[in-house]
Amino acid sequence: MIYDNVLKAIGNTPIVRLNKVVQESEANFFAKLEFMNPGGSIKDRIGLWLIEDAERKGLLKPGGTIVEGTSGNTGVGLAMAAAIKGYQCIFVLPDKMSMEKIRTLRAFGAHVVVTPTSVEPDDPRSYYQVSRRLARETPNSIYMNQYDNLANREAHYNGTGPEILRQMPDIDVFIAGIGTGGTICGVGKYLKEHKPSCKIVAVDPVGSIVYDYFKTGNLKTAPKTYKIEGIGEDFIPKNYDFSVIDDMIQVEDKESFLMTRKLLTHEGIYSGISSGSAVVGAMKWIKIQGAHYKNKNVLIVLPDSGNRYLSKAFNDEWMREVGFLEESSLRTVQDSLQNSDTENPRIIYSQEKERPLK
Repeated sequence: MIYDNVLKAIGNTPIVRLNKVVQESEANFFAKLEFMNPGGSIKDRIGLWLIEDAERKGLLKPGGTIVEGTSGNTGVGLAMAAAIKGYQCIFVLPDKMSMEKIRTLRAFGAHVVVTPTSVEPDDPRSYYQVSRRLARETPNSIYMNQYDNLANREAHYNGTGPEILRQMPDIDVFIAGIGTGGTICGVGKYLKEHKPSCKIVAVDPVGSIVYDYFKTGNLKTAPKTYKIEGIGEDFIPKNYDFSVIDDMIQVEDKESFLMTRKLLTHEGIYSGISSGSAVVGAMKWIKIQGAHYKNKNVLIVLPDSGNRYLSKAFNDEWMREVGFLEESSLRTVQDSLQNSDTENPRIIYSQEKERPLK
């Protein structure tokens, strides 16, 4: 198929079975590979949708500027659509986000502002407040506000949800991380309307306030810094609709990062950190349910690509520095040369000097 432009290639991402990383479970685990969208993440789906929704409402005018607070992926989705439609972009990211995301956004020609992570949402330095201020100060601009803009949720209700049910009509459980709420609540609403038996389970990092709010209904828990990117929140966005979520499970940083690496080395799936979180959360939740979920079909969303985390999840040195990796998973040439045991014999190499070309 030949498309008119790259935006037409968004969606219809494949679903694959998980095998080795879920061997301990008797449920059937499947992964929806959202990193196979042209911009590398599930946020491609909302980038175009949010822009066209703003155009229809007269909020975004020709030659305008899009301002957004993002963990990176929504910025790419918006920037890709903006490049085709002729808009400028300003993106504000917390400083815990990977350098790959920042460089990718700048490659699109966007202006990128980095703000402190460990501040309250209403702090003027937070990426929420900085985004709002920049939108106020920039002529002919719009603050896209993926957190409270219900078009985010609508994009998944109208697109991702129907796509999933077409691909996997026998789905029993849908599991995804919860961040802005767009994916889990948009898809969840569609599945609840068209496949009421399907359970909707959200995955939240330890340190986020969402899990405790879902379980208790109050906001007494103080947010803490965590290293997982793209999911979890320190406030409750308007896109949240807890009525379509059956349950929620928490995951830790370390297990999420290690599963991200395991997905690559055991399944060949090059996905990001929140993908590892989603798989860990799915396995935990199914284990709690016990034998009742034997042979049930569990679909897990893998939101983005591993190429945005080369400096973190796939960097042995960084992983050791934060305490997630005790030993290097890769041997250096020097290690091999110094090793003289029988199982790993010394490499024989030539010390002959390179001869000059004639």
